[in-house]
Amino acid sequence: MITIRMMTSENVLLAQAAHETEALARVDRAYQPGDRIEILSDEKHLIVQMDATILPGEVYLPDGKMTWTVPSGEHRLAYCPVAFEGGRHIVTARAMTAQEIAARRNLACNPSDLRGDTDFYPHCTANVETRGESCFAARNVIDGMRHSDYHGEWPFQSWGIGAREDAWCLLDFGREVEVDEMALTLRADFPHDAYWVSGHVVLSDGSEVAYDLEKTGERQYIPLGQHTVRWMRLERMQKSDDPSAFPALIEWEVFGHDR
Repeated sequence: MITIRMMTSENVLLAQAAHETEALARVDRAYQPGDRIEILSDEKHLIVQMDATILPGEVYLPDGKMTWTVPSGEHRLAYCPVAFEGGRHIVTARAMTAQEIAARRNLACNPSDLRGDTDFYPHCTANVETRGESCFAARNVIDGMRHSDYHGEWPFQSWGIGAREDAWCLLDFGREVEVDEMALTLRADFPHDAYWVSGHVVLSDGSEVAYDLEKTGERQYIPLGQHTVRWMRLERMQKSDDPSAFPALIEWEVFGHDR
């Protein structure tokens, strides 16, 4: 059973939908700060869409629950300008099939990821986000969008490092998965942007892989070998000698399958 609850910050139930395999919820009300969506599920692997403007994507619920506070205020800058606006909103959630769970795919993609602590995965965090602004937050690199030739608000949201040389970004899958390859899409708003010429990815199994990067906004694929991991961390990234102090990451994809 999958249940979607749309709630106010005072725990008033606005709308609810439940179904064995695919729940479709709707609320006819303008969102207010603090409104949230709760998804309860007997299945841990779901495909969810939290707003008509957000791409559907996979989430993993280790405890069978997903708590999602509707972004408001400055947090909305990382989303489509009409996201969460208007007087009618929809949320959908369906159970993934066994074939989908077993398939090789991008295990990192989660357009519904939020800043801060979450009870659903994949989830991205970092030790720095430029000026603390949502359009430069770590969660942006797994939102499924790869528009790379500008910077700032949607659809060019990225992970910005505020010129920190010790910046790192951590991707937590929420469970152990099998990975074999990753792809990085650098922000390529040149000459505003610089870029990284190299870096390292540390894996939770104790291994690490060094990689080189080029000056491009296209995907750059990096073989990892076969690893069983819970998390991965990008670190020790070396900036190019471009005058700009602003390298940034648009998207981080990790390919593999569930165990």
